Amino acid sequence: MGRSLRLVALAAGLGVLLTVPPALPAFWLRVLTGIWLWAALSQSWNIIGGYTGYLNFGHGAFFGIGAYVTALGMNELGLPFAATLPLGGLLTTLLAAAIGIPTLRLRGPYFAIATWAFGEMVKQVALVLEFTGGPHGIQVDSPLNDTLVYYITFGAFLLTMAVTWWLLERAPFGQKLQAIRENEMAAESLGIDTTRVKLQAFALSAFFPGVLGGIYTYWITFIHPQSVLDVSVTDQMVVMVLLGGLGTYWGPVLGAGILWLLNRVIWAYWGESVFYLVLLGLAVCAVVLYLPDGIVGLFEGRRGGRWRENARYLLRRLGVGA
Repeated sequence: MGRSLRLVALAAGLGVLLTVPPALPAFWLRVLTGIWLWAALSQSWNIIGGYTGYLNFGHGAFFGIGAYVTALGMNELGLPFAATLPLGGLLTTLLAAAIGIPTLRLRGPYFAIATWAFGEMVKQVALVLEFTGGPHGIQVDSPLNDTLVYYITFGAFLLTMAVTWWLLERAPFGQKLQAIRENEMAAESLGIDTTRVKLQAFALSAFFPGVLGGIYTYWITFIHPQSVLDVSVTDQMVVMVLLGGLGTYWGPVLGAGILWLLNRVIWAYWGESVFYLVLLGLAVCAVVLYLPDGIVGLFEGRRGGRWRENARYLLRRLGVGA
């Protein structure tokens, strides 16, 4: 019965998300589009950062590369929309496999620093190359309106969630990643080919931002290194995952929904990005001090009998009760 109710609720939710958005004001349609975009991006980072335990601080580079592949493919090669998106995903997957071979030999902060350096290198290269437009960026003429972009983004989000659910929640692949996260040496002793599994996870995590970067290009119609290759792109993904729940399935979605909604509201009323940066900083502090397992981690304890323990922990951190 519980499963039937969940399926009914899921079907009803999908029905609402597919039928209602076109009737929404333009502002809220774009807010929803942004939520699905950032939720999918955050989930892709969660594959390597949450499930595997390798913190990739250059993940935004794959998003930016996908954006440039689509823009250049459209402007220079005349490629259609349907061809540019998978091309961006394919190229970022291959690039991740290439750089993953040396970098995944590193662990902990060394891997994080190496990936951050990769992201900065890609940004600097885009700033000086002529065909990328340098610091001036690239303008594209998109044939898509906001409603079509919404449906395409929502479809990409559903694809990301379906693939991660099957591979990470249902298949043995996800268990191998979690074994690596908990104790890589122990995982190797159990016969897990950790090098191959990590490389597969890294390549998989790079595919989705390569596609999503292309969608973003068609949506915004103007890209430049500061907008799609800046370290802040990765920073937002990381904070969204941490807030929702690192290594959880629904955590990135919840974190992206909360932070992107606040981002747009702040922009609409104050128009200053500095307030959002302050919000990101406060979110990190809140997670570190009060929600080490994220929002999903707090409530997930209900099924495991840890709900009261988690609630008491939060109250203690807030200075309420014993």
